[in-house]
Amino acid sequence: MSASLSEWDAKHRATAEEPPLEAASFVRELLPLLPLGPALDLACGTGRHTLLLASRQQPITAVDGSAVALDVLEQHARGLHHSVTRVSGVSRIAKPPRDGIQLVHADLEHVTLPANSFSLILCVHYLQRSLFAQMEAALLPSGMLLFETYTRAQLEFAGGPKNPAYLLELGELRTAFPRLRIVFYRELCAGKEIASLIAQNAA
Repeated sequence: MSASLSEWDAKHRATAEEPPLEAASFVRELLPLLPLGPALDLACGTGRHTLLLASRQQPITAVDGSAVALDVLEQHARGLHHSVTRVSGVSRIAKPPRDGIQLVHADLEHVTLPANSFSLILCVHYLQRSLFAQMEAALLPSGMLLFETYTRAQLEFAGGPKNPAYLLELGELRTAFPRLRIVFYRELCAGKEIASLIAQNAA
């Protein structure tokens, strides 16, 4: 993470009464093409992508290290009449729910993902390289991964992480998931330096 957990808690607490954030354009634009099976939203924050997927009746496991973020997500989800269950203090993520939203409070630095479990995995603005192989293994056959986060070029601009450990090297994301087939890849340089990937489990 690019900030301490207490800092993230404070940020999420400050926005608790605000409407949910809009999903990233990368996710919104691709939504009609994404699988409808069980989904995993890693580092979900207050759930902008979880809520978008839930709006089309997709079962979702949403994982974050901030209990405050999950509190906010649960509040929004229940306000939208989604079914919500919650699990805390786990080191191994359970198989996905059959329906509704499963909120998981867990330290992503020490978590194990279930193999062959998800039709769709989202990871937006979070970088933990130690999870890459697990993310590949967690996809079902034909499952899709959407990954988008900042590159080192972001250091030249305001906003985003400043610790190079949480920034992708230029071109790194293209080769980060060798077991998956790349469907789409780009590195965008427009004042917000991000790399975006869509990849599919061809197994």
